[in-house]
Amino acid sequence: MRIDEALLNEAKAYAARNGRSLTSVMEDALRQLLNRSTETARRPHVELVTSDARLRPGIELTPEFIKELIDQEDIERYAGTVSDAAE
Repeated sequence: MRIDEALLNEAKAYAARNGRSLTSVMEDALRQLLNRSTETARRPHVELVTSDARLRPGIELTPEFIKELIDQEDIERYAGTVSDAAE
């Protein structure tokens, strides 16, 4: 196995600072790398919702404005639910 000399020196210094052998430091690093790749493979795929919508000039995305948008969306959703139930 060939390891970059600067990286090896850092690993040796880390081992010395922590009272560990270089072997134990290398084993731990390899275990962490392998565990991380396994954990990443098990994560569910998350799809991000995006929008091409643009704000009109002069509109700022303040917390108050966002709350109004959410409230309006809730009202529209509720109104749609009520009209669907009435049919």
